[in-house]
Amino acid sequence: MDKTKFNKQFILGITLVSAMGGLLFGYDWVVIGGAKPFYERFFEITQSPNLQGWAMSSALIGCLFGAIISGYLSDRFGRKIPLIGAAALFTIAALGTGAVNQFTLFVIFRLIGGLGIGLASALSPMYIAEISPASMRGRLVSVNQLTIVIGILAAQIINYLIAEKVPDGASDQLILQSWNGQTGWRWMFWAGTAPALLFFILAFLIPESPRYLGKSGKWEAAIRILERIGGHAYAIEEKNNIAETLSGTDTKSEWKALSNKKVRPVLVLGIVLAIFQQWCGINVIFNYAEEIFSSAGYSVNDILFNIVITGAVNLIFCLLAMRMVDSWGRRKLMLLGSAGLAIIYLLLGTSYFFELKGLAILMLVMFAIATYSLTLAPITWVILSEIFPNNIRGAAMAIATTALWMACFVLTYTFPILNKLLNASGTFWLYAFICLTGFLFILKKLPETKGKSLEEIEIKLTH
Repeated sequence: MDKTKFNKQFILGITLVSAMGGLLFGYDWVVIGGAKPFYERFFEITQSPNLQGWAMSSALIGCLFGAIISGYLSDRFGRKIPLIGAAALFTIAALGTGAVNQFTLFVIFRLIGGLGIGLASALSPMYIAEISPASMRGRLVSVNQLTIVIGILAAQIINYLIAEKVPDGASDQLILQSWNGQTGWRWMFWAGTAPALLFFILAFLIPESPRYLGKSGKWEAAIRILERIGGHAYAIEEKNNIAETLSGTDTKSEWKALSNKKVRPVLVLGIVLAIFQQWCGINVIFNYAEEIFSSAGYSVNDILFNIVITGAVNLIFCLLAMRMVDSWGRRKLMLLGSAGLAIIYLLLGTSYFFELKGLAILMLVMFAIATYSLTLAPITWVILSEIFPNNIRGAAMAIATTALWMACFVLTYTFPILNKLLNASGTFWLYAFICLTGFLFILKKLPETKGKSLEEIEIKLTH
């Protein structure tokens, strides 16, 4: 049992600052949905499905590039400076997206925001993992997922509060000339400026990752930070553990070190888990959300109910995951999530096949969101942040995060095609099969990592 007295106030403080990347990730990702009916009319793209799709998906291209370059930046400059860069990108995107009058500029600022998301999605959980004591690492890394959920909910609520009520049957021209069509959608994006600026300022105050400093040979600075986290004895023990895992490895370039045969199985494990988090099919649930709520008897205009239900379920079960990740462990929760979603999708597919309506489908959807929020959503990020060896963590995290965003793109792109070919029932059955496959992979390949230092995990996975 770890008897070290940790400086929890300091640890929580730097965790919350880093996790602001997750908050802005969630906000920037979702805010466009509420602005969509208004900016589309402002830019006169309501009759162009291609431009509508480009406006919605352009941030995803930025995400991919952000994830790709995160490895180089974290290898070259550490974890802190790229986090400051991500905060700057979020600030520029929030200000610029709301200020433009040309569609091309709108897309450019969405791409900039996407770059920020891509960087933050890789860097924030990795940084938190590298400063966290083993006994509380799961909870602390899960804070990043919690802030993503809060960011999503904040965007939905802010969109709802900013938008003035649109009369039923209002024409495109009436909406365009309204406050929503001229100014309201801009404030939806501008509202993200305040947390982005706060993140930018506070990011200068957090320390560099002690594990990156150790990898760079700056042991005195690393020890000072470790001492602030857990005292002198803890700092010396952690320094020795970090030095031991770095001895005999190439600490100059994370990318060169990726060619080591010992790390390939760990890299494959991370990539598969990242892809599975997307291909588990939860986005299918969100794509069906409006139809499911209306089939359950709720009106299309009852947006607030949708926000409160899905947002509350997301938040409650993410908080529950934070309590369980360091007691139950990562492996159990991942197995629970993959098996639970497989069963729920099987039931949902069957419900659609027999054309069932109403509360039964609504409850299954809520169970799916709850299961995902408790398990695969936060725990995948915890695992990715801790399984990669010290000397390749930045590069490996970049590869895994890039794979995650590519899988997100493929899932989003193929969903309408699958739905047309297989109908709703067949689509859910397909995702049930994917979740079952994921369950078997996790059962065979994923070891338990709770309560172990990053160096203990590295030794277990690479020796």
